[in-house]
Amino acid sequence: MDTESFGYKKLRIWQESRELVVEIHRMTLSALPKLEMYEEGSQIRRSMKSVKSNIVEGYGRRRHKPEYIRFLDFSYASALETIDHLETLFETESLRDEDMFHSLYERLNQLSKSIYQFTRGVETHHNEDRD
Repeated sequence: MDTESFGYKKLRIWQESRELVVEIHRMTLSALPKLEMYEEGSQIRRSMKSVKSNIVEGYGRRRHKPEYIRFLDFSYASALETIDHLETLFETESLRDEDMFHSLYERLNQLSKSIYQFTRGVETHHNEDRD
């Protein structure tokens, strides 16, 4: 099966979320104390994976505009949740690498804005007859 042909993989928001899933996963394994790998680390990994998964599920329902928007909204909310987990890790000093924090924070913030803008575009320009 040629997975590159799936249309959602062409979406910039999916591509960015995929990169962040990998980076956040690596961060939780390398930059956090062992206890946090299983506590807050597990939470941030799940919320980031939810961002990407909801983009995919929404794309799969794109013929039904309200469903597409619903899953994009879930993705946006999960992006905000991920930012909150990242801030908690930094504020509790479990994540001590300030450069890593700022880099992930900025990218997550930009991703959340991109998802929001993409969702507004779907609301405005969605064509239910289009693939």
